[in-house]
Amino acid sequence: MRVLGKTLLGSAVIGALLSTSTAMADDDQVFGWVENATLQPWDITVKAKLDSGALTSSLDARDIEMFEQDDEEWVRFRLKLEDQDSGETFSDEIERPLYREQTVRGAGGSDDRPVILMEVCMGDTIYEEQFSLRDREEMIYPMLLGRSTISHLGLLDVRNSFLQEPGCDENSQVVPHDPEDDQS
Repeated sequence: MRVLGKTLLGSAVIGALLSTSTAMADDDQVFGWVENATLQPWDITVKAKLDSGALTSSLDARDIEMFEQDDEEWVRFRLKLEDQDSGETFSDEIERPLYREQTVRGAGGSDDRPVILMEVCMGDTIYEEQFSLRDREEMIYPMLLGRSTISHLGLLDVRNSFLQEPGCDENSQVVPHDPEDDQS
């Protein structure tokens, strides 16, 4: 009888925890493993892979060049992205302050990359996030969103894709980058 009582009590506790977990999950937006994201301020819609195996987000950039401006390090690069909405190619030279440098290690060795802050619209919110710059021309997705960004979005459902349409405008909430979140 005592074992039965503990089992019933244990089941009740587990049930309560699951209910709490489900209630918390209902408050978060759910994103698929691939989503359309809009790069701000240009409103370019690109396919983004949400990759929980990567820490930092990455953006397809060409002709990456470091330079100094007003005694600060900056990065100049070319974006060449196909807008998923219009089908047109956006190609522009961009300059941003260098946020930090990152060494990425993988099966192919290590790679040093500049990291900048950029704004991206996911769902109905604009997030200022860190992006490492890399030539991703040979990759399927021009934008990869890593764990640092995913942690701000909500929940990731790896079984689905395209669960949220980007719909940001001048009234959208903007979540600024928090240096306390840095996980380099």
